[in-house]
Amino acid sequence: MANNNPQVGDIAPDFTLPDQNGNPVQLKDQLGKGALVLYFYPKDDSMGCTIEACTFRDSYTAFTDAGVQVIGVSKDSVESHQKFIKRHRLPFTLLSDEAGTVTKLYGAEMAFGLIRGRITFLIDKGGVIRHRISDVVNMPRHANEMLNLIREMELSR
Repeated sequence: MANNNPQVGDIAPDFTLPDQNGNPVQLKDQLGKGALVLYFYPKDDSMGCTIEACTFRDSYTAFTDAGVQVIGVSKDSVESHQKFIKRHRLPFTLLSDEAGTVTKLYGAEMAFGLIRGRITFLIDKGGVIRHRISDVVNMPRHANEMLNLIREMELSR
């Protein structure tokens, strides 16, 4: 897989990764269920990633009420994701990209050449990327901005 660094208006590249239970999850199958927030984060249980995940958790009902699912992706293992979900009561799916191929495909591998990227995509049910956020310092922005956009765009309607 090449680093396509997908942008707004592009079709989201398809992939399959294991979820926190080791079950394969394919992007195109998830899009058949409606719009999707796909967020890439550096590491389970790091301070910033915990803040980001818990912001998505705290807004999760608003996402699902709008017909939008939330999926997080990091290079952590399935086992690490299980612990992260349990420790912070995360109600959404986390995908394990230990090889980093999907992280690279989506341009989320490094920020500033120093730290792993933090990128969030809003993908409509047709697979088109409607919004993209790349912000490694303002963790709550990802969930809050996506939720505001979903409400404005009514993507799942």
